[in-house]
Amino acid sequence: MRAAVIDIGSNSIKVLVADRGADGVPVEVHARTLETRISQGLGLAHPRLSEDGMARGVAAITTLFAEARQHGATTLVAVATSAVRDAANGADFRARVKAATGIEVRILSGDEEANFIGAGLTTDPALQALQDFFVVDLGGGSLECLAFRGRKVAFALSLPLGCVRLTERFIPAPGEPLVQADAVKIVGHVRAELEGALVPRGVAQGAPVVGTGGTLTTVRAMRALREGRPFAEVSPEISVGLLNQTLAEVGPLDLAARRRVAGLAGSRADVFPAALVTLLAVASWGGFSSYHHSLRNLRWGVASKLLG
Repeated sequence: MRAAVIDIGSNSIKVLVADRGADGVPVEVHARTLETRISQGLGLAHPRLSEDGMARGVAAITTLFAEARQHGATTLVAVATSAVRDAANGADFRARVKAATGIEVRILSGDEEANFIGAGLTTDPALQALQDFFVVDLGGGSLECLAFRGRKVAFALSLPLGCVRLTERFIPAPGEPLVQADAVKIVGHVRAELEGALVPRGVAQGAPVVGTGGTLTTVRAMRALREGRPFAEVSPEISVGLLNQTLAEVGPLDLAARRRVAGLAGSRADVFPAALVTLLAVASWGGFSSYHHSLRNLRWGVASKLLG
């Protein structure tokens, strides 16, 4: 069986086509990401997907569905996360996707999303030696946090701390240089959410921290371009120092200037400062100095389940 997973996120929509490897771990056949930003309005008290956002999402899913079929996928699942889950008109979006493609979109709960991310990470060859570790996955609508004990998920939860949501809530002028007072508000909000949700569950101090999501991928891509090396050859260890350096580079820029930064997708430029501030706030709260970046998150977890 060849499986395909379409991951409908807040900032991007991705497809993974995979076979089952000899060791049972999914093997990538095809992968592609389309930056769509269907999630405008997540920062509102009653989020709704915009007409433009839904149109972009349906077009992207239609394109990726066709690619999955072209690459021989015999079974396909489409899953949606925070942007659709939290939107008042999420059912309308699902109906539009069904009418255009015939695909039934499955809306994941926060716990399901976090656990699929955890399952995906266990397929990463670079993480095979890790037994106990912590995971941070930052998306546009939510922040997923997991703790692994003996390579099993000990706890997993989803918090409404995505970079689109926080930008809309705390940065009134995202097209202008980042204002320090706005960054301070984000830090305070992130810390309050983490302290309320995570500390009672007991986070193991000193455990390695794995980071996933588009922001860390972007930071690593920017570093690869600066060093003139392929992305895969750049160290996956992304230090707090590098995150601070990146924030110092892009924070003082307006949106037009940010969009000219090599490696930073124009569609992410408005929320990128808030995303960096969030990752730095999580690191400060947790007392760790780096994230080990992995690309094996949610869609790899879903593919692993599909392939048995």
